[in-house]
Amino acid sequence: MVAITPDSPIGAVFGSSHKKRKLAEEGLGLRTVGDLLRHFPRRYVAATELSEVATPVVGEQLTIVGEVRSCSSAPFSAGNRRQWRTTIRLRTDGPDFSVTLFSPYKNLADRHEAEFGWGSRALFTGKAKQFRGSWQLEQAHGFALDGDEGAMLSKLIPVYPLTAKLYTWDLQKVITATLDLVTGVPDVFTPELRERFELLTVMQALRWIHGPDDWSQLGAAQKRFRFEEALVLQLVLARRRATHREQGARSRPGRPDGLLAAFDARLPFELTGGQREIGEVVAGELARDHPMNRLLQGEVGSGKTLVALRAMLQVVDSGGQAALLAPTEVLAQQHHRSISAMLGDLAQGGMLGGAAEATSVVLLTGSMGRTARQEAMLRIMTGEAGIVIGTHALLQDTVEFADLGLVVVDEQHRFGVEQRAALTDKAGTPPHVLVMTATPIPRTVAMTVFGDLETSVLAELPAGRAPIQTNVVPLADQPTWIERVWQRVREEVEKGHQVYVVCPRISGDAGEEGERDQLDLDEDGSEVAPKRALAAVEDVHAELSGGPLAGLRTAVLHGRLAPDEKDRTMRAFAAGEVDVLVSTTVIEVGVDVHNATTMVLLDADRFGVSQLHQLRGRVGRGGLPGLCLLVSHAELGSPARDRLDAVASTTDGFELSRVDLEQRREGDVLGASQSGFRSGLVSLRVLRDEKTIVRAREAAEALLSEDPALAQAPDLADAVAEVERSAASEFMEKG
Repeated sequence: MVAITPDSPIGAVFGSSHKKRKLAEEGLGLRTVGDLLRHFPRRYVAATELSEVATPVVGEQLTIVGEVRSCSSAPFSAGNRRQWRTTIRLRTDGPDFSVTLFSPYKNLADRHEAEFGWGSRALFTGKAKQFRGSWQLEQAHGFALDGDEGAMLSKLIPVYPLTAKLYTWDLQKVITATLDLVTGVPDVFTPELRERFELLTVMQALRWIHGPDDWSQLGAAQKRFRFEEALVLQLVLARRRATHREQGARSRPGRPDGLLAAFDARLPFELTGGQREIGEVVAGELARDHPMNRLLQGEVGSGKTLVALRAMLQVVDSGGQAALLAPTEVLAQQHHRSISAMLGDLAQGGMLGGAAEATSVVLLTGSMGRTARQEAMLRIMTGEAGIVIGTHALLQDTVEFADLGLVVVDEQHRFGVEQRAALTDKAGTPPHVLVMTATPIPRTVAMTVFGDLETSVLAELPAGRAPIQTNVVPLADQPTWIERVWQRVREEVEKGHQVYVVCPRISGDAGEEGERDQLDLDEDGSEVAPKRALAAVEDVHAELSGGPLAGLRTAVLHGRLAPDEKDRTMRAFAAGEVDVLVSTTVIEVGVDVHNATTMVLLDADRFGVSQLHQLRGRVGRGGLPGLCLLVSHAELGSPARDRLDAVASTTDGFELSRVDLEQRREGDVLGASQSGFRSGLVSLRVLRDEKTIVRAREAAEALLSEDPALAQAPDLADAVAEVERSAASEFMEKG
């Protein structure tokens, strides 16, 4: 008999069941026995208890244990054939469910009636459905737990992530049999490490994770695998931090009589305490001879750009260049205007009227004309441009820097790791990197908790920021409230203020190019499509200007307009020449119009938490109270409505980032993935397992200080090396 090892093909344990093997291979991506053993359950159902199904959701895949209250069969005609329908009524610790089984023969229907006798317990899986006020399990499959099949299962039945027509009990049976056959499963923890960290052996943990008899066995197994995953990742990140520290970078200490000093002397206001404190930390790191790699988190309007500008000026004072990478042309242009205005004659280097210590601020975007583009690229290449602001156009191979010393990435969640690497690679020596974000999206939070970046937080808002009131307008419950929304917009305009109306689409079903709506996901990560057409800028503008907002000065803004038209529209809005701007999320970040007091977000449930918070931050910037109306057809109790209620309940961006993380999960912590649901993490969840992660980080630092090569734990060293060799690690090295 051929030995079964973790490297054996999965077919070695599925035997003659070719169909199930194919489903496991193609549907779940399980190729080897090792893959199968590490395909962990996502939850567990207690076989000895009735399932608690508090609020079923139509279409949700459920696995439940219920008590049979009735079971009866009746014949029916299917074409020319006579068949039998067996209806089973199940009582749960929640609503009752009915299950229908179809049989081609009467004796099979009789067997069903015998199996599901009154008072017996049964396990079924299927999709929740409502029919005439009663709950059903559609396309249900299951068996009686008191029978032979049920006797083979553990007391806590694992529910696995599955594909269609492969059932959780099928997988558990195969895995249970495999655990009796497999040999040579590596254990990353030596006996000494297991004792130090109080962990199970790998084989015991595998048996208990796939077939626990009680919750304590399950807890011990989960503790083992969560800590294992956290430790391996922390060892990878600790090595990366050490390598990063060893990299040489040019020291950028600045000079006492340079641009930064002149700029500070002209500031018409005092820096906040947080800006001063973080500025000193950043200044110290820029002066070191190894690269800074810092994440600057701050609320919308907390003054992150000012901190970044002061860092850029310090680098320019040291003879280097600084590049600010922005996600949209509107934001890049806004940064160019605001930074040039803040610097005044300090931004007019080489120009008549420029200050003696002045530099040049250059904008580079993809839509610039050829002549303007070539001129900008020449000034970048010669070093005449000390500060360079741009979009993805900065990443192109034709863009060369004379001496790139600092890379500032604004709204880091809008860029992948590879894109940031493309910019940092343009430096002769590793540049310093400052990453900014107003609301950490899940991946940012994950990387922060895992210690990939040094982190600073600007929690203090500058003087003059007014509170923003946020209300959900629930059209599913109150469809007539939309009339009051447009009345409220008119009232604000009559007071002399301005309003944003934001839509998820440009026209018809066309969204903003390069952007993606917040799609809701079911338990398995599949997208849930919207049930109705979403609001589109062009349609909404036509409807409003000819109806409830007739007579007001309205304009449209979206990513498909010509760049000069977008710029002209934003300038007109900023100058007060437009009352209502109907826009896509192109105004999400960086747009700063002090007279704008109200924002109406149509189909608000199609946006993510961080996006809603960013959009809301566009109002209330001029000392006037802000109002944000989240208009939605989402039903009460749905994940989409919960998201909106969370945003309405707080303006704390860091609390909202946790809500976002809980809903969408972490994304690929080591890789370039920016969306959250299909997480690269297997056992870990960043919020739930924060203590485990912190403990693992401490353990990783201690292990590497004792044994940098991990020579005393070869299987652990192999696991770390495998992650470092993976594609995810390649992205991480660039990050």
